[in-house]
Amino acid sequence: MVRKLTFLGWMLIAVTTVAQQQQEPPPRMQSTLLWQARTEGYETFRIPGIVATAKGTILAYGVGRRFLKDGDWSDSDILLRRSLDGGKTWEPSKKIAGDGHGVTDNPVAIASRKKGWVHLLYQHNYERILYMWSKDDGASFSHPVDITAALEGLRSQFAWTVVALGPGHAIELRNGRLLVPVWMAEGVQTVDGRRRHAPSGITTLYSDNGGKSWQHGDIIAVNSTEMVNPNEMQLIQLADGVVMANIRTGDTARQRAVAFSPDGIHHWTKPEFDPHLYDPICAAGIVRYSMTPRDDHNRILFVNPDSESSPKAHQGNSGPRQNLTLKMSEDEGGTWPIKRVLHAGSSGYSDIAVAPDKTIYVLYESNLNPSIKGNSLTVLRFQLDWLNQKR
Repeated sequence: MVRKLTFLGWMLIAVTTVAQQQQEPPPRMQSTLLWQARTEGYETFRIPGIVATAKGTILAYGVGRRFLKDGDWSDSDILLRRSLDGGKTWEPSKKIAGDGHGVTDNPVAIASRKKGWVHLLYQHNYERILYMWSKDDGASFSHPVDITAALEGLRSQFAWTVVALGPGHAIELRNGRLLVPVWMAEGVQTVDGRRRHAPSGITTLYSDNGGKSWQHGDIIAVNSTEMVNPNEMQLIQLADGVVMANIRTGDTARQRAVAFSPDGIHHWTKPEFDPHLYDPICAAGIVRYSMTPRDDHNRILFVNPDSESSPKAHQGNSGPRQNLTLKMSEDEGGTWPIKRVLHAGSSGYSDIAVAPDKTIYVLYESNLNPSIKGNSLTVLRFQLDWLNQKR
């Protein structure tokens, strides 16, 4: 009898525990390490990008660099992981570009909501731009096509010797135009044969026929005394159709810069610093969450390491890359009053995506284990109420 009661008691506890687990809401945020430094034959993983397809497939991509000491000029490959269940599980890492020799880097993807294709562009050795596409949500990609010629027309205005994209993701405008952020540099060659990434300038690449052909837009800005070395940037289309460029610079202002164009190609405004967005001189991510009249509000999300409160925020050549922070604007990027820290420790480059079901994903450079030298890539998954909940 004692054994029966004990058994029944354990059964009751188990049933009660399961019932409680079923009633409790899921965690507000889930974190998944996608690429760990010093694995897969790479010493470090960098340059994250993430997009969500129309079918809800999540594509996380980044760059595996073989040698930490070589920095941006390391032999590198572009890697991809897919999630088919909303970020709960991820397919194994897969190399989609690169042969392990030379620089294959700066991937940017566009998940077309109109055609359903995934477009991917990247650079090789900072001198060529290549393009490939997927018709099956990133399960496979076409052979790369060299589209560097699309930028040759800019050489008379800016004699670039270095060219790269993004980083992060590119965008599809509401009229179907594919629009890609591009940065260039008139970098002189150093004694080791590499080329400096400054002085720099920025422009866009675009396609109006689904990627069949590509052209360059106007130069948005170049290095000047008013704004030092504009380079890595992200693009977003505002509610009124205007395209906003959100720009990293090398300026001591330590603020993101913004410029506007009616079509993402021509008539760019002169970039101005945004006092609401601190920049430690690092890449950032920006994405639309919602827009009226389809949704109840216009909302834009922005993510970067916001270390403005650090004593070192305005010291040296750059601020600390820490305190990864999510910010939200409800006035089309005019102000960013709502914010919350995603990760208080060391971080770096980051990108952000919103799935069709409104789940938010942030992929960022992390170093969760300081005993391991090199960057890892971690993805965060959460809902908007996480940002708004009482803290």
